Amino acid sequence: MSRSHGSVGAFEEEAWAAASRTPLYYPDAVTLLPGADAAALVARIDNAVPGASVKDSFADLDLTEAGFRVLFDAQWVHRPAGPPTTASDLAWEVVDSADALRAWALAWDDGAGYAHLFRPELLDDPATFVIAGRSPDGRVVAGAVASRSDRVVGISNVFALDGGVDAAWPVVLEAVHRLFPALPLVGYEGDDDLVAAQRHGFEAVGPLRVWIGSGRA
Repeated sequence: MSRSHGSVGAFEEEAWAAASRTPLYYPDAVTLLPGADAAALVARIDNAVPGASVKDSFADLDLTEAGFRVLFDAQWVHRPAGPPTTASDLAWEVVDSADALRAWALAWDDGAGYAHLFRPELLDDPATFVIAGRSPDGRVVAGAVASRSDRVVGISNVFALDGGVDAAWPVVLEAVHRLFPALPLVGYEGDDDLVAAQRHGFEAVGPLRVWIGSGRA
């Protein structure tokens, strides 16, 4: 997602970080090991104006002295490979064109004004799969983004226009099972979305925290 907006990050031992600001809702840094050096991490990102964010993957940092506050807490979730436990009456597809991505983004956004975040360049990434669930009349009414690695599939941006994420998970899980039948699923959820994910076979496996900066350089 960041690359599609021209923001390129770099991996170091303790964290991934991008020197230029990442898109809205996407972190400027992600810790990869517990006990990361907070000062060194913040120094790698652009915190000159409010809004820089850090995904504290182990919920063990204190970034308050650097001018950050906790945006939210959540849980990492894991689901073994396998089909959904609940069938869906939606058809699914992998989005493969700019027009289809726009339709998906408008449905995901549901009028909030952020559909522009999903640019056509995102479709050039061979590890990113935008999944659309379509109603019988062809409308995009549910979906998610699946990010494949060698060992797992990361799931994010789960949505449904009606019925909440409980209505989305069956079609999303069906699509991912068909695409990657041997790979487990991972992601993170909080509050009611966490409870919904657990209803569909996910297990909470550890805490994470997202911090947002006040603009202290």
